[in-house]
Amino acid sequence: MEKNLVNLIIDGKSIQVEQGKTILEAARENGIDIPTLCFLKDINEVGDCRVCLVQIEGRRGFATSCIQKVEEGMVVHTNTEEVLEARKVVLDLIISNHKVDCLTCVRNGNCELQNLAKQFNMTDIEFAGVRNEHEIDDKSPSIVRDFSKCILCRRCVATCKKVQGVGAIDTINRGFESCVSTVENKSLNDVNCTFCGQCIQNCPTGALREKDSTGEVWRKLRDPETYVIAQTAPAVRAALGEEFGMEVGTNVTGKMVTALNKLGFDKVFDTNTGADITIMEEANEFIERIQENDVLPMITSCSPGWVRYIEMNYPELLPHVSSCKSPHEMFGALLKTYYAKKEGIDPQKIFVVSVMPCIAKKFERQRTEMQNDGLYDVDSVITTRELARMIKQANIDFVGLEDSEFDSPMGEATGAAAIFGTTGGVMEAALRTAQDTLTGEDLKEINFEAVRGGEGIKRATVEIAGKEIKVVAASGLANAQKILEEIKSGKADYQFVEIMACPGGCIMGGGQPIKTSKERMEKDIRKLRADCLYSIDEKSTIRKSHENPAVKKIYEEFLEKPGSYRAHKLLHTKYFKRNKYNFE
Repeated sequence: MEKNLVNLIIDGKSIQVEQGKTILEAARENGIDIPTLCFLKDINEVGDCRVCLVQIEGRRGFATSCIQKVEEGMVVHTNTEEVLEARKVVLDLIISNHKVDCLTCVRNGNCELQNLAKQFNMTDIEFAGVRNEHEIDDKSPSIVRDFSKCILCRRCVATCKKVQGVGAIDTINRGFESCVSTVENKSLNDVNCTFCGQCIQNCPTGALREKDSTGEVWRKLRDPETYVIAQTAPAVRAALGEEFGMEVGTNVTGKMVTALNKLGFDKVFDTNTGADITIMEEANEFIERIQENDVLPMITSCSPGWVRYIEMNYPELLPHVSSCKSPHEMFGALLKTYYAKKEGIDPQKIFVVSVMPCIAKKFERQRTEMQNDGLYDVDSVITTRELARMIKQANIDFVGLEDSEFDSPMGEATGAAAIFGTTGGVMEAALRTAQDTLTGEDLKEINFEAVRGGEGIKRATVEIAGKEIKVVAASGLANAQKILEEIKSGKADYQFVEIMACPGGCIMGGGQPIKTSKERMEKDIRKLRADCLYSIDEKSTIRKSHENPAVKKIYEEFLEKPGSYRAHKLLHTKYFKRNKYNFE
């Protein structure tokens, strides 16, 4: 189909673009940079901040390039004296109501407002005056909200509504009193927030950040009486290097292990081992449900943001959710039982730190269900960003580090576990084990391409042991809602459903390195990180969870078999209806 093209001139350059595009899109496609602040492609295209102002010949005033469509013969100027001065005035007004504590802000050096202030040489504030005063909301275990740093770009609001379909936050009040808040201005802890952290990923400043746990971890590392263990999720190794200037999608597994050793952890284990155990339990549960005609479809339970979402919004569908704990919780339970006994360590002295791409794991860690004999499975959760900060605090040259291996015997994992970090990965890993279990064969066709890719919803039919199994993988809570509505209405004919709260899966988790809106337009961050994990899988000697020798040993020596009494006691749990709003 022939496209309708529009001819225009931007900064003296004659260009041709598809009709319907904005001036901003046309400029960027042709190597002309126009600064933005509130803009997020396909999510927040509202022109609120006015930083992307341009001049169009023959028209009075300025045009907002992120929403102004191109027209035939249009002549645009992006860097005239008037445009630059107008942008500077806009920035001055924004900064005048902003808490300027950049040196102590968590986003120092990675703040889009700070970058623009530097670009426009903002050395003084002309419109300084009264600033809005708001209390910091740090009640939740996962997110801290500091409105004194909010610039009302509404990127977080659009993300929560459009991408996640939750709508926990919105703009309230009018004029100078306008702010982004919740129902009745309550804490995020007391409303329908799922703690997915996508708002943090899209906030251009430090108005939203994760609850910092590094201080607690440092104290434990310095305590000679505490045996501190680190476990690292698959998605962390695909993104940590970005915090040190390395290319997106670089596999830094070996450097990450070395860094954790240098920080003083007594042992560094791989959560991927826990992921392999999760597959053993989850595949067994799935097979039992099929054979016993139990509640189907079975839905995965690895994503705590997703679990919190269904508990609040679709509690009647909770019987569909797998009883399996998430991999790091399973692993923590085994570290304080099997490993502690094997090594002769008092479980009371073990402090398990999970390094996760996810801030909802901070919430999950402190759920009362996630403990055994009075001990929590996991004692602290730090994000990819928090680990990077600890490495920098310790003055470790991360890029120059040599590679190290995970400690044994809890550091052996398969390729199936590595792909847990991307959407469709949990399902693919489970299908590999379910396939071999049901057929009794070591099948060689183990790549389930139909559930791969960046689409928000991926449906497929796979044949296992002569049976057709209908599956679907959804990422992003707005997509999860669509699948749940299908199940609720009886229209769904799936047997297995994977749901991840974050679009793209854990690789795009709320605790991962934050990218500017411009960086996201220039690179497919999601694909590059996912490709890293698929590459780890392809290069792995063992690519099926049930073939992991360490996992086999754990079952032989301790768990007996998947679904055993002990396995259920340690590795499984129940989820419950949760109120959306908790108002006193």
